[in-house]
Amino acid sequence: MNKRITDFPLFALGFRAFFALAGLFALVLIALWTSVFDGSLLMDNYYPRAIWHAHEMLLGYSVAVIAGFLLTAMQNWTDVETIKGAPLAGLCLLWVYGRLLPFYAELLPHPLIALVDFSFLPVLAYFVAKPIIQSGNIKNLFFVALLSMIALGNFFIHAEILGFSVESTGLGLDIVIAIIVMMILVIAGKVFPFFTEKGLPGVMAIRNPCMDKLAIGLSALVFSLLIFDVSGIVLTICAIVAVIANFVRVAGWYVQRIWYVPLLWVLYMGYAWIMLGFVFVALASVSLVSTSLATHAFTVGGIGVITLGMMARVSLGHTGRRLKASNTIAVAFALINLAAVSRVLLPAISATGFNTFLFISSYCWLAAFALFVFIYTPILSSVRIDGKKG
Repeated sequence: MNKRITDFPLFALGFRAFFALAGLFALVLIALWTSVFDGSLLMDNYYPRAIWHAHEMLLGYSVAVIAGFLLTAMQNWTDVETIKGAPLAGLCLLWVYGRLLPFYAELLPHPLIALVDFSFLPVLAYFVAKPIIQSGNIKNLFFVALLSMIALGNFFIHAEILGFSVESTGLGLDIVIAIIVMMILVIAGKVFPFFTEKGLPGVMAIRNPCMDKLAIGLSALVFSLLIFDVSGIVLTICAIVAVIANFVRVAGWYVQRIWYVPLLWVLYMGYAWIMLGFVFVALASVSLVSTSLATHAFTVGGIGVITLGMMARVSLGHTGRRLKASNTIAVAFALINLAAVSRVLLPAISATGFNTFLFISSYCWLAAFALFVFIYTPILSSVRIDGKKG
């Protein structure tokens, strides 16, 4: 009997298809963007050039990773099966259309392009909410609320492009970055201590619910001030206190032995980039550095490093493999951090070499994700080695 494409392992659970799409898209997007930036490629689409890069990194790549993680995690957290097969393939196709249709802006109505891209997050929120409601695990509806906030940010971006508002794109991007980073901080509290204990036998991570709430609350306050364009000493103080609170939070989970385990140190490095983002927010608030450095500490550093680490770890665990990163993937983890160093720290030291630093960052990013795609595509597209479903 002939199998349908939706019967293959790639569509057995959310992380498989979406992590594969995210890895491939991370390669294609940055390759195209680098060519556009250096002038070797002229490529107009529905989005203004700089907005396209930011939108697709956040609402293309990052949202794909979030979709794969949440659709997989909710099955674990609720004991209710999430979508697979044809419905999962349909959701992936909706995401793909959101990436492709902007290049047909001269042929398609702009509202249709916006609608297709915008609709992905509400549909994803529905599929994430369904097992939560069925299980009665209502507290996890918090993630549905976060997905709705990301969708709101996307709405503001499309509203300006379609001419319904003036200068709302910046607000939309600020909201999307804030919510994605906040989602990472919340998920970190759920999984980082567990991953640390699992990866280092005999270690007990110290969980402090009060410190979790304080660190997350202060981080949310800083992002709220940024969204409402509050700067100066108030933002400086709040950002510094947020750094301290997050540092104390992570210190409870941290043990020195994580540096021998790539699947752990990559996650802690990603969290360090988020804390560095708050440091740069404090410095930018008193005009010592560019706000762009803070933005890219959060995005290339925090989001980029943690998503790569999470995809690598989750893919191994949910395909029944040993939770040990290969030397090749350890190199990829180093490269993604070098990409962040070149995009954030080197420009902070010397602005004169910005273009060179940007290209170094791009090439490190491309190398990291090329290794991920090479190693993990076979893993994501084949059955679990332990014979279990998923």
